[in-house]
Amino acid sequence: MQRNTYNVIFLIKRTRALRNGKLPIYARITTNGERSEFSVQQEIEEKDWDNKNYRVIGNSRAVREINDYLELVKTKINEQRVKLEERNIPITASILRDRYMGIGDKERTILEIFDEHNEKCKVLINVDYAPGTIERYCTARNHIAEFIKTNFKKNDLPLSEINQMFVTDFESFLKITKKNCHNTATKYLKNFKTIILIALANNWMNSNPFSNIRFHLDEVDMAFLTKEELEILMNKKIKLPRTQIVKDIYIFCCFTGLAFIDVKCLKYTDLEEKDGKTWVKVKRQKTKNWCSVPLLDPAMEIIEKYKTHPICEEKGVVLPVFSNQKMNSYLKEIAAACEINKNLTTHSARHTFATTVT
Repeated sequence: MQRNTYNVIFLIKRTRALRNGKLPIYARITTNGERSEFSVQQEIEEKDWDNKNYRVIGNSRAVREINDYLELVKTKINEQRVKLEERNIPITASILRDRYMGIGDKERTILEIFDEHNEKCKVLINVDYAPGTIERYCTARNHIAEFIKTNFKKNDLPLSEINQMFVTDFESFLKITKKNCHNTATKYLKNFKTIILIALANNWMNSNPFSNIRFHLDEVDMAFLTKEELEILMNKKIKLPRTQIVKDIYIFCCFTGLAFIDVKCLKYTDLEEKDGKTWVKVKRQKTKNWCSVPLLDPAMEIIEKYKTHPICEEKGVVLPVFSNQKMNSYLKEIAAACEINKNLTTHSARHTFATTVT
């Protein structure tokens, strides 16, 4: 295997003398016999240059500053070389020059890849991806952005800084700071892993930070409300408008058995009259199967209540549904206010319908 040669030296350009008589200092990068040069934006008298050691002669403060700067340039060029080697990218003198000067291919960042992926998925919503899937990817992206901001004091990180420790620390962040249960945190980590696999497939990363990490979901007993608990919830007076909306949406799900995402996308064109009753007929986002559900009185009352709500009129939907994350957050507060010692989620409403209502 041929050994790559690499060297960086500095020289003065006599052919490019400045008007003040001084000569500009250039950096020369040599890799496997190929040369590339660029000005380092420093100038000196010709008599002050040491051609043997590629440095300025003397020990004054000005001389030390120039020599220190030349060492810094050399170090930064070498850093770019190491990054290219780690990513198995062929190294040339011109590529190193461009990378040092900020020209051409820059290292990709994790949020950049996440955003590109999510935007492509949004175009395929209801074609290849359900709205709930897109929402989960967006939430995972936002959690990573917050994690980077909190732990690294940065707005984004290059892919080279995403390692196994980053993954395990992010998992702890989800469970401790965001208070996600194990299964919820695992779902976000799987979304994150998808982005990493995209980066690996495009040779933007050299190693897989998930290579030694295995996922598993805990078996859980899904919570549901008893008849008495459902009555307590329905009769509970809520002062805050946003919390009241969440309560009503949850009750609507309890009396229809519809999934959260199907309720969020529900339009008046999905309602039809049949045998003197109003029915919901929708194609489920998750399974793509059609389902028909008769609307019971509590569900009809909630629809009528929000008929003129600004969000409903603006978006053309039946109910003003928040994000799944916000819904579940408010449901925890509502359960505590009702003294219901259960982990209420949007999904538990479907179990209440199947267990208690029907």
